[in-house]
Amino acid sequence: MTTHTLFQLCRVGYVALLMLLSGWFIQQGFTGEYSMAFSLLWIVPLLLPIKGILTGNPYTYAWASFILCLYLLHGLTLVYITEDALYFALIESVLISALLIGFPYYARMRGRELGLGLKKKSKTD
Repeated sequence: MTTHTLFQLCRVGYVALLMLLSGWFIQQGFTGEYSMAFSLLWIVPLLLPIKGILTGNPYTYAWASFILCLYLLHGLTLVYITEDALYFALIESVLISALLIGFPYYARMRGRELGLGLKKKSKTD
């Protein structure tokens, strides 16, 4: 798989996740389960890496996985405790799991193409 294909897949997956979770949390705010302020606070962490993800910055792809872990916990908790939103929780968990595999893989492949990475320690040090 080329880095361009992986970049497109990760970007589409991230936008889909952003739309899915935005719709879910805003709907929860409208129904009164959560306050609207609390619902919007759930969306803010997803917006932090959006510029780097849309532009293909490998560094952003590397650290954005940490943010996705929070939402994976949310999805897996919903899978465990809910019956009403089980399909939503399964879709959320599968999508985030795919992104947790794709993001670091893209960051590694693209970083190698650009010559980025940690410098190896010389033997004279």
